[in-house]
This record gives sequence, structure tokens and C-alpha cells, in this order.
Amino acid sequence: MLEEFFAQLKEHKLVQWTLGYLAVSFTLIPVLDIVASRFGWSQTAVRCIIIGLATGFFVMLVIAWYHGERGEQRVNHVEKSLLAVLVLLGVIAMWRIAPVPTERVRAATSATAAAPPHSIAVLPFINMSSDQDQDYFAEGISEDLLNLLTRVQPLQVAARTSSFALQGKGLGIPEIAARLHVANVLEGSVRKAGDELRITAQLVRASDGYEIWSQSYDRKLEDIFAIQDGIAADVVENLKVKLLGALPTLRATDPKAYVLYLQARELGRLQTDEAFKSSDALFHQALAIDPGYAPAWVGLARNYLNELLDGLLPNDQGFRQAREATEKALAIDPDYAPAHAELGYLAILQNDLPSAAQHFQRALALDPSDLKVLDNSATLLQSLGRMNPAIAVAEYNVARDPVNTLALHNLGINYLAAGRFDEAIAEFRTVLSLSPDFGGAHRNLGEALLFKGDAPAALAEMQQEKIEIWRLAGLTLAYHALGQKAQSDGALATWIARYSKDHPYVVASFYAYRGEADQAFQWLDKAVQSADPGLSFIPVDNHFDSLHADPRWLPFLRRIGKAPEQLAKILFTVTLPEAGGAASDATAPTSATSTSTDKP
Repeated sequence: MLEEFFAQLKEHKLVQWTLGYLAVSFTLIPVLDIVASRFGWSQTAVRCIIIGLATGFFVMLVIAWYHGERGEQRVNHVEKSLLAVLVLLGVIAMWRIAPVPTERVRAATSATAAAPPHSIAVLPFINMSSDQDQDYFAEGISEDLLNLLTRVQPLQVAARTSSFALQGKGLGIPEIAARLHVANVLEGSVRKAGDELRITAQLVRASDGYEIWSQSYDRKLEDIFAIQDGIAADVVENLKVKLLGALPTLRATDPKAYVLYLQARELGRLQTDEAFKSSDALFHQALAIDPGYAPAWVGLARNYLNELLDGLLPNDQGFRQAREATEKALAIDPDYAPAHAELGYLAILQNDLPSAAQHFQRALALDPSDLKVLDNSATLLQSLGRMNPAIAVAEYNVARDPVNTLALHNLGINYLAAGRFDEAIAEFRTVLSLSPDFGGAHRNLGEALLFKGDAPAALAEMQQEKIEIWRLAGLTLAYHALGQKAQSDGALATWIARYSKDHPYVVASFYAYRGEADQAFQWLDKAVQSADPGLSFIPVDNHFDSLHADPRWLPFLRRIGKAPEQLAKILFTVTLPEAGGAASDATAPTSATSTSTDKP
């Protein structure tokens, strides 16, 4: 049977035809890349041609079978039918990738026409390298380019998470632009082979799909920063942006250190034990090459604080290492906004709110549009008990980056602290719909349900939490609310045995929620002695509501500097750059300002 099959293949020369077709196709693809960049073809057009080549492969097989060297030399009805089906399938595939204008596309085009003319989204550049592990490099380059354009004040740039979330969705430029409410889209590709780079970029006007500008760069890796600066300059020039100051440029470093930095940054976002270890190691490798690269020091500091909060580092070690790394970044560049923001967040966790306010005011003065700076500023407002301003900043961040799960989660936490439980529940459910494995989201959703009075639903959420430290915490509370004392005591005992050394504040919150005031105050004293970062949020922590009438409550708050009158003396103002998000029509800035507590 097999011998007969191979004999037929040989007779019709299918192997020779196949190898010939593949050789021609793989020769054409690099040529196509060059032609596309020279004539400004869009990535969609290139993808359509590649789909055509793929469809042609199957057409070739049919032709080879019927017209091999010894095959039949006439076209019969079977062959006509097969060719028609294959061509139809190819047309359908191309239609799916590059659909003709439909009502949906026309509506999207209309929406982009109403977007601000200086608004832009930067899509993740496509990795054209043979090594798929280079995805982090292509996306890292486009992310840094996005961050660079964000610093051009007249430009309104869609945030990273929302832009990158549309990757691989099969959407056309008008639909992407409509979802992000921008008038222009920057897309491109990266091909990296050793130290050889080929970067192609296209600036597209979304309303009509017209390519305003395109450029291809064939350079060495050492030119990567000049390429990104050049792309940003060309975007600004072609969008006819009137600069309010000098055009910003990227911080240059050794190219090898930059590659390691991009990989470390991407791994750190995975928020797992192993990912943190790998990320830390890569940051250290980058800094061994260039000890003067401030972004790598800040990335390392951010890792240390996240590892501390996740129980992966002891508090004293995490605080010390994070401070050392951040101070090294500021020694290199005293005006580096992310470093000031990192020191501000560190000060929050160490219960030094006046210092945190100073650091954040400096960071906001240096870069008022940085989402991380704004996000941590909202955390400070929450620590000060100023929930209305905190919520205003958190809502602004979500408006700028509507599919950023971290921003949505933080908004939910602010709603929860303010007692707006229905809104908190909605935000946490949105987070889980976007990222079902988001750490802590099930537990926080459970807490919102618990405070609303739905203990059975709360327990169901707590049981789904995958991070043990938070699952046990949630179960302790939910079992108590359901009157299951033995189960609550068991979960509490396990939590104390495993995590209480570095997190006594959380144990105090358990006892306070369960109405056991004496034990709660005992553990609060332990939290003060160990400088537990959880104390930063005690003014708005719902778990301690049962202690507010206790005569020991206000004296304790005064002892740690968290009484309402003490917090009111700390001046802190956040002026939001735009009221409606990165691509809004708003021109007047809004403020999230307060010098008094909204909720003690």
C-alpha cells in the first residue's frame, strides 16, 4: 500500500514541486519585507500576501498531481472543482484577515474621526525573528517607544496594557483605534539575528487607513536607542505636533544590558516565585554590564517590594534591598521620576507618610502622566484616609488603561475601602474575567461580598483563591461569618503558624473582624514592633470597624501617627493631566486634592 502511494508521488513529482514551491516562497518573504517597507505597505497587506502564498501551496499540489511529468495534460472536472474550492478558501482566509468595509468597520472609522488628532496608540511590534523567544525584545522596544511618546506633552498616547491587549485579536486598524479612542496607530516589526537588527515602523491614520509615514532601519544592536529616538521624532514631525519643550529621548545603555533589562522587566510582571528569581538574576546581569542604568535599579527595587508583599522576602531584607536599589538609581539620576515614586511607595509601606508625600510630589512634578506614579499616588491618598481623591485618581487610571487588570484591581480596592461594595464587586469580577488567575482577586471579591452580607457567596470566592496566604485569610473570615467557628479557628491557626512572623497586622485584622478586641490590640502591638507595612492602611481598613468605638482605638492611632487630625496635616495634591483619559477631548486639568480625611 505504502509502496504504491510513494510510487504515485514519484510519478507525479510532488516532492520536487513541493520543494521548489517552498524554496521560491521562502525566498520571496524577505524580499516582500523589503518591498513592503520601501513602498509603505501595511502589515495587513503583507499578511494577505503570505496567506495567498499559503493557499497557493495547496493549489500547487493539485496542479502537480494532475500535471506532473507523467500526469494527465488536460484539466478535468474534478481538478476544476478542487481548484475552485481552494481559491474560495483562500479568499475567505484573506477576507477574515483584511475584511472589506462593513457596518462595524465604518462605525469604527467614524469613531476614529472624532478622536483627538494628536492621539496615538502604539501596538506591540511583531517579532519577525526566527527565535520566538525574542517576543519580549520586540514588545519591549515598542513599550519603551510608547513610554517615550507619552512624555511628549501635546500627544495623547493610549496606555500600554490596553494597546497590547488587542494583539492577535484579528482587528483592523479602524477598530483598534475606535476601541482606544485614538486617531493614529503606530505598528511595526522587529527582526533580530545576533547583533543585526531590522526594525520597520508604520504610522497609520485610522480614519482612512492611509500610511502617513513608514521607515525601515537596518542597523546594529548598538543603534537601538537612536532608532527608537528617530521613530519618535518622525512620529512627532508627521503628526505636526507643536512641542512644548525639547523632544525627549530614551536612556541609553549597553545594548546587551538593554536586552537583559527587557527580559527581566517582562518576567517580573508574571508575579510568581520562579519568575521573580529569574527576573532578579537578569537585572543583576544587566547591572554588571552597566551599573549606571537607572531603570534596571528601579526594576530591581520594584521586584524586592513585590517579593516582600507576597511573603517571598523577610520585611527587613526586602525594605533594605529596595531602598539601596532605589537610592542607587537616584544617585545616577536625581530627576528620575520612577525612582522617586518607588521611594514614595517604600515610605508608605514603612509608615512614613510625610516622606511618601514629598517623594510623590517630586515624581508628579517630574512626570505627571506616568501611570505607575499616579497609581502609587492613589495608594498614598488611601493611606491618608482620603478616599474620594484616591478613587478619582484610580478611576482616571482605568479610563486611560481600561483593560489593565492591576488598575482595575486597585480601583476595586479603593471602592472596597470606601464602603462602595457593589462597585468593588463589579471591578473584581471584571479583573477575573480578564485574568482568571489574578492573585488576590477572588479573596478581595469575597471580602466585598462578605461586607455586603453575602457570606455563602463570599466563601465560594475565597475557596477559589489560588494564593495560599490570601485563601487562608479569606476562609478565616468567611467561616466566621457563617458561624462555623471550628473551621475559622483552624484556618486562623494555620495562617498564624505560616505567616504571622512578617504579617502580624493581618492577624490583628482577623481578630478585629471576629470581634475579639483584646487579641486584636495584642497583635497590633506586634505589628508596631515589627514595622508591619499593613499598618499604612489601617485608617480605611474595614476589618477594624468593630474597634472604632473602643476607647483604645484613637490612642493607638495617635501612637502610630494615623489619627484623623494627624493625617489631615499631611498636604498632598494630585493634579490629573487630563480629565477623561489619555485620548480624551478634555483640556482642563482636574485635581484629586484633600487635606482632610473622608473616612477615618
